[in-house]
Amino acid sequence: MNLEGKAPLPMPAPRQVDPQALAHEIVERLTYRIGKNATAAKPHDWLHAVILSIRDRVIDAWIKSTQKTYEEQGRRVYYLSLEFLIGRLMRDAASNMEMLDDVQAALDSLGVDLDIIAELEPDAALGNGGLGRLAACFMESMATVDVPAYGYGIRYVNGMFRQEISEGWQVELPETWLAHGNPWEFERREASYEIGFGGRVDPSEDENASLHQMRWRPAERVIATPYDTPIVGWRGGRVNTLRLWEAQPIDPILLDRFNAGDHLGALAESNRAEALTRVLYPADSSPAGQELRLRQEYFFSSASLQDIVRRHVQYFRDIHTLPEKAAIQLNDTHPAVAVAELMRILLDDHGLDFDEAWDITRRTFSYTNHTLLPEALESWPVPLFERLLPRHMQIVYAINSRLLGEARRSGKFDDHAIGTISLIDEGGERRVRMGNLAFAGSHSINGVSALHTDLMKQTVFADLHRLYPARINNKTNGVTFRRWLMQCNHGLFELIREAIGDRFMDDPEALRELDRFAADSAFQDKFAAVKHANKAALSNLLRQRVNARIDPSALFDIQIKRIHEYKRQFLNIIEAVSLYDQIRSHPEKDWVPRVKLFGGKAASSYHNAKLIIKLANDVARAVNHDPAVQGLLKIQFVPNYNVSMAEMMIPAADLSEQISTAGMEASGTGNMKFAVNGALTIGTLDGANVEMRDHVGEENIVIFGLTAAQVNERRAKGYDPREVIAQSRELAQALAAISSGVFSPDDPTRYKDLVQGIYDHDWFMVAADFESYSSAQRRVDALWQEPSRWIEMAVHNVARMGWFSSDRTIREYAADIWKVP
Repeated sequence: MNLEGKAPLPMPAPRQVDPQALAHEIVERLTYRIGKNATAAKPHDWLHAVILSIRDRVIDAWIKSTQKTYEEQGRRVYYLSLEFLIGRLMRDAASNMEMLDDVQAALDSLGVDLDIIAELEPDAALGNGGLGRLAACFMESMATVDVPAYGYGIRYVNGMFRQEISEGWQVELPETWLAHGNPWEFERREASYEIGFGGRVDPSEDENASLHQMRWRPAERVIATPYDTPIVGWRGGRVNTLRLWEAQPIDPILLDRFNAGDHLGALAESNRAEALTRVLYPADSSPAGQELRLRQEYFFSSASLQDIVRRHVQYFRDIHTLPEKAAIQLNDTHPAVAVAELMRILLDDHGLDFDEAWDITRRTFSYTNHTLLPEALESWPVPLFERLLPRHMQIVYAINSRLLGEARRSGKFDDHAIGTISLIDEGGERRVRMGNLAFAGSHSINGVSALHTDLMKQTVFADLHRLYPARINNKTNGVTFRRWLMQCNHGLFELIREAIGDRFMDDPEALRELDRFAADSAFQDKFAAVKHANKAALSNLLRQRVNARIDPSALFDIQIKRIHEYKRQFLNIIEAVSLYDQIRSHPEKDWVPRVKLFGGKAASSYHNAKLIIKLANDVARAVNHDPAVQGLLKIQFVPNYNVSMAEMMIPAADLSEQISTAGMEASGTGNMKFAVNGALTIGTLDGANVEMRDHVGEENIVIFGLTAAQVNERRAKGYDPREVIAQSRELAQALAAISSGVFSPDDPTRYKDLVQGIYDHDWFMVAADFESYSSAQRRVDALWQEPSRWIEMAVHNVARMGWFSSDRTIREYAADIWKVP
């Protein structure tokens, strides 16, 4: 019997997965779903037909997983994230359902090339960088390790943006990934909810009404409609749900205004609603941009919580048992307003008193922090927050009163410490601190690497940690090796299987068995051949896309991540300019041929990040066309970096650049993907680099630069970058060349302010780490000239990365935070 007391309907017979049956189904889908026969079908038609055939088998497992969850009546995890960078799903789903070889064989029998049609599947534009990709890895791992879970986010129509490079500058264009529909998603209009904004809060008729007797009367409402995408775990054992919300107006057109001749005004409500889910991270440099960003965050948080509470009440009746049946994880501060929203639902919709509601809220939520940058811990001006969410502002003040009262009574804190604990920043314009709200409203707060977690306790949450010393814990990030090794690097995957068997496919730590082959010359030859093939494939792709001509035999030195000053693409470029000067000055030396590849997007309102992209392209233009360099150094910025491009670049990398200022990168996951694909890491002791060094061995990683403690010490003592620059001839000359317009003859002052920032304050320690970084790069050159040693180190990296599986991370979350078996 199911939970409604009805006998379950019989399931369809399991579908066959042999090539012949698949070929028949693909043609059937082509004919009856798409309306084409095989002769007339275009590649995109074949893609759609193949996805539908795979999807049918996924749906069988999806329904079975959902039924199992309801029957067990256990706790379910709800993962709230503003980003889910899931990438293309066809190959991923087929691989995890263990039918990729059969799909390949079926298409071969039909004369269709799987690789060609797979390239036509658009990347889902649901994220920007590491935060969104981590959420995607976690969703796949939750299904793999059998954790019942929903992911909740926004169904962005245009995502962040599609990046093009025009004359070296970033150009932002709409990302049209949904233009032709999405065959993986299912609209669930029956689970739509109203979301309110603005208006007023009215008390009950009792003049002494308490907080839970107030009623919010929103002035504006929109409809949140969910679209569900199945997320398949390894071997198809569980399929979980990614639920993304689309905003729709209550009245799509105001007919009275339309009939009165105001044709544009008649669509105002529709446009206002649709703007909520149009673009990821609207520029928040203007008041209108800030308002849209806060609207987005509340919109998806409210819809998700209404859905969670509705499901709980439907199946478990008693709202008081919510913490026993639901574990809600806040992925960074973007969904932190959910703390106030759950309180509103419990107070206003379910009539609980404050103490009951607060106890349930704290036991239900947990919060993952991803940054130590104060500016990245979101805060909102109180007037904006109160105007958009007046009821929530009341609740925030009530929570704050309780929080500060507890801190005062403890006797541990002076006025300054009380100020840092407060949910309201009084340091200037009053602002609501979303990080503090997430911390106060959660029973668990975790960092994402050991270093990051320790620094959280000492910096951004030092006083909250003193108040609640048991809440902060560490959960070092991981990546799913199914996508980031087995699927994107088939050559290496098959080589590993040949060497150590299949056990690593289910237990990534079994990769350790590869250690014994690191010095084996025959294995090294095969490993080198796989790497060269990956580099040749990337070279061909870049020639097609950007007309870049790069030599696969050169050292591929790659830095791909969001463009930000703390990630220090600028340091990489400065060192490239220094190397360029040295090659021209001493062409007789035995230089290592090197290709430097950059990729990543700059936030649309981040001027310096955009300038760094332009600088990379300006330096590339000068270096790549200079005959004096003789092809020994090539630089290429790869536009529109996304998951699919990462799947090509990471397997081709020889050197992985993980060079952020120590103490500023929470973890990183690109570092893990590169290493398991056989790249050596050059990096600072920042984020998860510290743990990577401990696992792969300090002899198999190239570490440079100041530590986090040394960075803090220098800042505290009054660091003088001018003195450092004066002592480094190479740094001084490179900065002078950039600042004076050597690489920007059309605008000689273009980079003057960017360089001046290094001289004046150098907050990100570019000058302080330059000499160490440059020396480390020359150590890399020396290692490259010993091919056997290089490959041995690379193999050790692959072998010792198993601990960095997201399966391990999720098991730790499940055991320590969510209490899910």
